[in-house]
Amino acid sequence: MPLAVRQDACAFDLLSLGALVHRLDPGVIPFRKAKAFDIHVSGGEYNVAANLSDCFGLKTAVATAMVDYPIGDLVQGRVREMGVTPFYKHFPHDGVRGPNIATVFSDRGHGVRAPVVFYNRSNEAGALLKLGDFDWKTIFAGGVRWFHSGGIFAALSATTADLIIEGMKAAKAAGAVVSFDLNFRAKLWKAAGGEGRAVEVMRKIVANVDCLVGNEEDMQKGLGVKGPEVTKKAESKLDPEVFFGMIENTVKEFPNVKMVATTLREVHSTNRHDWAAVLWLDGQRYASPTAQLDVIDRIGGGDGFAAGCFYGLLTGRPPQEALNLGWAHGALLTTYPGDTTMATRAEVESFAKGGGARVQR
Repeated sequence: MPLAVRQDACAFDLLSLGALVHRLDPGVIPFRKAKAFDIHVSGGEYNVAANLSDCFGLKTAVATAMVDYPIGDLVQGRVREMGVTPFYKHFPHDGVRGPNIATVFSDRGHGVRAPVVFYNRSNEAGALLKLGDFDWKTIFAGGVRWFHSGGIFAALSATTADLIIEGMKAAKAAGAVVSFDLNFRAKLWKAAGGEGRAVEVMRKIVANVDCLVGNEEDMQKGLGVKGPEVTKKAESKLDPEVFFGMIENTVKEFPNVKMVATTLREVHSTNRHDWAAVLWLDGQRYASPTAQLDVIDRIGGGDGFAAGCFYGLLTGRPPQEALNLGWAHGALLTTYPGDTTMATRAEVESFAKGGGARVQR
């Protein structure tokens, strides 16, 4: 069956389920020498909802954990700024130990020096979320067209994967398209039981999915799907056929999946990337152009791609156009600091159609 996106009026175009985090960003200064940093509010699942709202003007929501303390207040303010409707499970803070909104530490690197990412997810409120924490019947009552979650949230605890599946089943019952970004993170899964558990958990989730986002490493290490050896050399190739072969292997194992999309990135240095993307939809293959990027902050580029591609499909664009919108938005997102968009829809549309960097007078 082809991907069927609801066309009737709904309360939300997209609902994400995942954990919110705050990212401390010292810019190009490594943390051991940092004296100041910016604070970005983020989350692999939330970012898609934020991008679709702020850049593309869609109605989005997030189901997530919230802690009642000053960092929680800061995070709630940023969520409001992005126009995302929250459904919070609130947790009180004990004033000492938590629970907490997780902290992500990520500098931007520069040139030959790669960005460094590490976490403090100890006693994280998002990891405490479990079955029954959200009233899905009420959340879906006004209609939701698309439901999205991801592998970062799945890795947080023994309870989050079951909550994702509960949300996906409620979404399907309500007529929503269901998507999942594999977002395999070795550091998170190492703390959560290793790659074996990652494959076990992710395969259980993906059995409920219509649309999958993920690169070849995500599919091999997150789903255990056989494909080309993941090496530095393989990662540098932008040949779409390598990825389409990986996608074909994936959909053979998961025939419920109707769409797979991923970005292709060749990293010449921290600030110089070649950037492309591919889309497999209902058995048809699509490839984007390739752009040479001057990167300010690469964090969130993949979520930017997913948001732009979903926007195209939600608004009835042809598959090639939807792919190009995702490719363009992800590219633009790397030119801003932070994890979420600062682009306008007009800028994305222009770049997707071949617009360049000439000054706009």
